[in-house]
Amino acid sequence: MADKEKTRIDVDIYGQTYKMVGKETSFHMRQVASIVDDKMREISSHNPNLDSTKIAVLAAVNSVHDYLKLKEQVEQMEIQLKKLKG
Repeated sequence: MADKEKTRIDVDIYGQTYKMVGKETSFHMRQVASIVDDKMREISSHNPNLDSTKIAVLAAVNSVHDYLKLKEQVEQMEIQLKKLKG
């Protein structure tokens, strides 16, 4: 994809501004940033002594965990669908 076709936006995550560049819509990219910000703030509220780097790593770990659980659910649903189709 050509550079001029990419979406470029500034987003705020946990008090820092980041430039995001991607193929998705600006709405999608802002939604991703908002979810990361929410997760970091949630972790920080439960662990107020952690620095922002550790909070970011824990947010990433939580996000990957959620992704893997959803992926597993999709795979199970695909198996069930194949069984139903015969």
